[in-house]
Formats: sequence, structure tokens, C-alpha cells
Amino acid sequence: MATLCVLTSTAQAADQPVKFTVPNSQIQALGIQTAPLQTQTSAVKASFPAQVVLPPTAEQVVSSPVTGLVAQVLVQQNQAVRAGSPLVRIVSPELGQLQLQLLQATARATLARQAARREQALFKEGIIPQRRVQEAQAALMEGEAALNQAKSILRLSGMSAATINRVAASGKLQDSITLTAMQAGIVTELAVQPGQRVEAATALLHVAQMGSLWLDIQLPASQSASWPVGTRVEVPGRGITARILSASPTVSSNSQTLVLRAAVEGKTSQLRPGEFVTVELPMAATQGSWDVPLSALAYDGNQPYVFVRTSTGFEARPVQAVASAGQRVRVQGAVKAGERIAVSGVVALKGAWLDAKESK
Repeated sequence: MATLCVLTSTAQAADQPVKFTVPNSQIQALGIQTAPLQTQTSAVKASFPAQVVLPPTAEQVVSSPVTGLVAQVLVQQNQAVRAGSPLVRIVSPELGQLQLQLLQATARATLARQAARREQALFKEGIIPQRRVQEAQAALMEGEAALNQAKSILRLSGMSAATINRVAASGKLQDSITLTAMQAGIVTELAVQPGQRVEAATALLHVAQMGSLWLDIQLPASQSASWPVGTRVEVPGRGITARILSASPTVSSNSQTLVLRAAVEGKTSQLRPGEFVTVELPMAATQGSWDVPLSALAYDGNQPYVFVRTSTGFEARPVQAVASAGQRVRVQGAVKAGERIAVSGVVALKGAWLDAKESK
């Protein structure tokens, strides 16, 4: 096996680059290869954790509009429903009183309408003054307003417009209401069971539209300006992309991170709300940064170095790794475009370099 010999070393301060001589014959024997430094603006991406969340407009919380008893649960968790599909039937004594008010308002409005027509006919015949017609019209307007209010209260209580009109026409009261889905989606949460008593505004279930999902990306506050709104991000290995919508204006006091919110572009069926994923964001090229193979870095403690080719061997120069993705790393340091760095055989060079440092 070929071994790398250190023939000479240049004595320098401990925090300065260290040069060491390596003959060309040993470079070839050890399979050491070099490559020129060059900027590759799309090679490196930064990786950050993200959580899949539902947009507020994509989730419907179905709550009980009245105090009552859950008579039937008509869906199951994870079931797909269409807009208008029945979800829960609730029996409530409050409905009787509200429907009674509807019938009373309907009767008053009917009487006021008949009175208004009669007064109008008498006025045309010259039997009564116009004031009587105006009073009848005012009474009719009051009666219709009361009727509309009674219908509105029943609609807020969960009764459909068709059912309200049927009750008003027939006089037959309903003892229950059936809540329906306002949008198509998946029942993601079911919080009640048949026979359970509920108060008004109690959350019964959740219906979510899975066609629209967001990614909440956690990243250090100092890097938020690196990715403006509209930047495209990727979920590696899954073919999923998203675009940044906004950046949180506040920073978490515990983790000192903020949230970048991105909207998923298609393929939402491969994600689930609450799931944690890793996303990749493109690193913008900056002056003095270089994309190098991961194999080109040698570490002394936590400090990375690259080996720059010289006329007699190599020189170890400290760099800073600012981003990495796969087998590529973006570094900054005292290196120049066109300089050749070792990209293979770095382990052997590291041994020679450490020997050179010790011999100083």
C-alpha cells in the first residue's frame, strides 16, 4: 500500500494555513484527484424541518347550534363527504319554542297581508282615508320583518330553508335538526357519540379539504431574508414542491426560529396534516462562496478545511460550511476561483497535514 510522506512543511502560526510537500508520484499512487473551484449556483440547497398544516379556509368545524342530545352520528372518522351530506342529527327542546315563534309570526304576517289588501280595496272605493292604507302597510312590514327574523333564528339553529318553509306552511313541528357539510372533504375528527348531551357551540366534528395544504417551515431567524415570497421549495424524494407565501413577523422565544409558510403545489394526496417532513430551499450564490464535493472537506475538531494544490504539494486552508445537500457543500473562505482543491484521497492528505502541524 502506498503511503503519503511529508517531505517538508512550512512553519506558520497555528491559525494560519499549513503547506506540505507531496511528490507527484505519491499523488498518483494514492489516487489523489483535484478539481478547480467554480461557482455552481444551483448545486446546494439548505434543509429545514417543516410540518404539514391545513389552511384555515380548508377546515370546517361543525358545532352544535343548540343545546340538545346527539340522536345520530351519520358519518365515520376519515370518511369522505360531499357538500350537503348529512353529518349529525340533534334533538333539542329549543327547536319547539323557535318553531312556535315561526308559526306565530307567519300567522301575524298573513293577517297583516290580508288587512293591507282589504284596506287598499276600501280606499280605492273611497270608503276610507289614505291614512288607513298607510297604517295597514306599516303593520304588514312589521309582520314580515318579524317573520323573517323567526326564519333567520331557525336557520342559525341549523334548520334548512326548505324545512323552515315546510313547517311554516304545514304547521307540523320538527323535533330534531340534521347538520350537513358546507364543503366536500374528509371527516378528520369526530368528537361526539350518539346519546351524548351537548351545549350550544360544542364542536362535534371537523371536515377538511385535502386539496389545499401548507408547509410551516422552521428556520433560524437570521436566515429568513434569504428566501423571499414566491421562492420554490422541495420535499426531497417525494416529488413535491411548494412556494413560500409569507414569513412570520415573530420569533419563537424558546427555539429562536421563525416560520416560513409555503403552499403545496399539487400532489397533496402524498401528505397528511400534522406530518413532519424535510424541505430543501435553494441557497442563493454569494460572492466568495463555492460549491465543493463533501469528500473535499477534512475536519480538525469542528473546523473544516480544504486542501489547495500548490506547486510542491498542498496547503490546508480553513473554510466555513454554510449549506449542504447530499454530496455537495457550499463553503466560504480564503480560496480563489480557479484554484484546484483535492476532491479524493483527502484522508491520506489529512494525515500528512496533521503530521506537518505537529512538526512545526
